[in-house]
Parts: sequence; structure tokens; C-alpha cells
Amino acid sequence: MSVRVRYAPSPTGLQHIGGVRSALFNYFVARSSGGKFILRIEDTDRNRTTPEAVEDLYETLRWLEITWDEGPDVGGPCGPYVQSERNDIYREYVERLIESGHAYYCFCTEERVEEVRVRQKAEKRKIIGYDRHCRNLDPGETAELLASDAPRVTRFKVPLDGETSFTDLLLGRVSRKNEDINPDPVIIKSDGFPTYHFANVVDDHLMEISHIMRAQEWLPSGPLHVLLYDAFGWEPPIYCHLPMVMGSDGQKLSKRHGSTSVREFRDAGYMPEALVNYITLLGWSYDDSREFFTKADLEELFTLDKLNKAPAVFDYKKLDWFNGSYIRQLDDAGLRARVIPYLVKDGVVGDPPSAEESRIIDGAIPLVKERLKTLSEISEMTRFLFREIGGYRMEELIPKKLDAAKTLESLTKARSILQDFLGRSDEENEDLLRAAASELGVNLGAMLMPVRVAVTGTKVSPPLFPSMRLLGLEKSLARIDDVRILLEKEG
Repeated sequence: MSVRVRYAPSPTGLQHIGGVRSALFNYFVARSSGGKFILRIEDTDRNRTTPEAVEDLYETLRWLEITWDEGPDVGGPCGPYVQSERNDIYREYVERLIESGHAYYCFCTEERVEEVRVRQKAEKRKIIGYDRHCRNLDPGETAELLASDAPRVTRFKVPLDGETSFTDLLLGRVSRKNEDINPDPVIIKSDGFPTYHFANVVDDHLMEISHIMRAQEWLPSGPLHVLLYDAFGWEPPIYCHLPMVMGSDGQKLSKRHGSTSVREFRDAGYMPEALVNYITLLGWSYDDSREFFTKADLEELFTLDKLNKAPAVFDYKKLDWFNGSYIRQLDDAGLRARVIPYLVKDGVVGDPPSAEESRIIDGAIPLVKERLKTLSEISEMTRFLFREIGGYRMEELIPKKLDAAKTLESLTKARSILQDFLGRSDEENEDLLRAAASELGVNLGAMLMPVRVAVTGTKVSPPLFPSMRLLGLEKSLARIDDVRILLEKEG
């Protein structure tokens, strides 16, 4: 079988993790099998479709370096690849269903349909939906209403009995009683646009899609789609409903768990390589041990038989670990190129950075590389090297078990040692400071903490001595003196 798969999002919002996972799985199946990956835009929901969402779709896939063989911008033999441009095609195929008796015109108003739903809910009906009022209208009455140009939709005739089944690659046989399927759903809306279910089936057939890989939330629509395929006399594609992506609480991943759109992760400083690797492991595993895969690896190794049935849990801390690992795989020049946009965006350096800023960036990269979990953390980690400290908090300057007076004493002693620190190694400086701390009856950490906060503005910073060298002795001592003045006032 020639493998043809597709990613067909509705551009109504930002691309989220679940959707991108589907795109990646389809893409890797196409590449590993020598097949084709098609991008189709399902924009029949005219009220919710936005140009911004369409642009985000393209930007996201390109940032992840996911390329498509056929699509709106590259063309192909089965276009157009935007559903709003395919209305003539849908009209042709809905007429076929009407002529074959599998669909009919419905002239019920929205008010009447809503009244029916309200009554069904009050009666606690098992199935809430259309009551098929127009299913068996007299042909003459239908013709009169059509001639009068009365508002109408087109509905699909769901069989009244029996059941519909299909085989899912991951879940096995899926069956549903026809009486439990949405009663005669609309396939052409009053505005002339098709609904998702109808356009989806027509497009997948005409685009010769061989495999449909989508999230398990779409599983209930499977029997309806199979009925539509049967009504046309077409062979359905192979279905594979992917495991859901859940939060740590076992609920479907949503904003209450944290970031969910790829744009949010991109802005936060996650690398595309790390996201592709981690997202692909949400429901797929090559073996019981390997975790790191390049995109090229996955294009070769990805197969559907290694999918998991169980829901996948999105672990933000695990993603941080992945991203940090990918950061550390970069050489210093590569990391420099990736962090500069964040430094510019956050106003830490100019655009472009000055010669002095570039010197500091080059010196800072080796200091922070092992500490970064995301690229955006570079700004807060290194801001003290480019900008003056905005202010100090006493609770950060004064170590536990010390008061302002004792902190001032230890900081003054440290300064006297550090004023000549450039002529000594880090080990020699540390030995001198440890001995001085012992004389004062404090531990080394208590002596160094106010120094660190004075120089960097925070208790957690890159290595202190290399940071002081990069900042410069004069600035470092001046900041220590500023803190000494504050401590004198506090004492």
C-alpha cells in the first residue's frame, strides 16, 4: 500500500501539543514508509477561523522543521488543500447522496430544533438530537420549499437499526449501534459550507488518504464516518486513534496544567529539537530504554506498531530535562546564536549587541550552559553583567543565624581579600575566604552569600569568581561597597 497521511487542523486557535503530536506521528509515518505527508486546512467553521491561527500553523510546523509534500502553499495533484476553496466539490458529492437516498434537505428552523432538544432533555431521552422531522417529507412539498428558496440544511440519513463497526490499528474492533449515533447530522450548513464530518470524509477519499491518525477524542465520530464511506461505496482508510495527552492529574491536558501551545513553549525558550523528541514520546516508544532521538532518527525508526494504548502524561519537568540536555549538546557558538534573541527581547542587550556586550555574552555562555533549562533563562541569569542591580533585599543579604552587624563584618573581611583576587586562582581565593570565615566563626557559605547577592543581585547565580572576572573587579567591589553601606544603615 502507498502510504498517504495528512494533518488537517482547524485554524481556530494556536497550535497545541495534542495537535502537533498528531502532525508529528503522521509526518514520521510518511517519512519512515516512503509515503506522502499532506497538509490540509479545514476552515469550514467560518465564525472561528482566523488568519492569525493559519499563520501560527505554518510558523509552528516550519519552526519544528516539519515539511509537507502537498498542501495549500506547495500545491499537489489533489488540491485545493483549503476546504473553503472546495465548495464546488462538496456540492457535487452531497447531490450524489441526495440522489441515492442517503441524504435529504431539512427546512426546520433553529428554533424548532432547539425546542426539540429541550423537550428531549426534559423527557430524559437517551439520545438528544434531531427528531428526523424532514426525513420523509413528501417530494412535492420538498420541491415547493426548494422553489421558495426557504432556508435549509442537508442531513445525512443514519440507519435506524443495526450497528456500524471498523477496525482500529491500536484499539481493535470498534462498534456502535446506529441508534446511538447522532440522529441524522447536518452535512451541509445553511450557509452552504460543509460540516467537519462530511468534508473530512470527502477530502480524505479524494486525496487518497491511506491512514487516519488522530486523537482518541475523535473515536466516537468513527462510525459516522464509516457510514458516510459506505453511502458513497468507498473503502474507508485505516484508522488509528492515538492515546490522549493528559496532565499529571489524569485530566486532558489544558491551560490549567501550564503552557499548551507550541508558541508558548517557543517564547519560553524551548528548542524545537527537544519538543519534537519529547512530544513524539507521548504515546510512542522505540524500546524500554532509549529516550533521545534526532528528527532524522525518527524519520527512519518510527512505526505504528510501537504505539502505546495508554494515555500519555505530559510532564513539564521531564520536558525541562530534555530541553536542558539539548542545550548542553550545543557548542558555545550555537548556544550564543540561540540566546541572543532572548537577551534582545528582554532588553538586556542592544539589537545588535555592542562590542562590549558581545564580549560579555561570549564569556557568560560557558558559565550558564550547565544551568539553563530553557533559552529564555539567559536573561535573568546574566542581567547583572549588563545592567546595574535594581535593589537589594535584606532577607537575601543576611544569612540565616547572622544579623546585619555580623554580615557586615564578614562582607568587609571578604572584600579585603577579594580586592586582590584577580592575581590568584579560584582555589586560592576560596582557601583564603574559608580561613577568614573560620576566624569570624561563620561558615564559608555564610560569608560568600552576601558577596554573591551583592555582585549578582540573587542567591542563585553562575559561578561567583568567573562572574566577577567577567563583570570586572571595579564594578564587583563597588557593588560590595553599596551593600556594606546598606548593612551599616540596617545595623
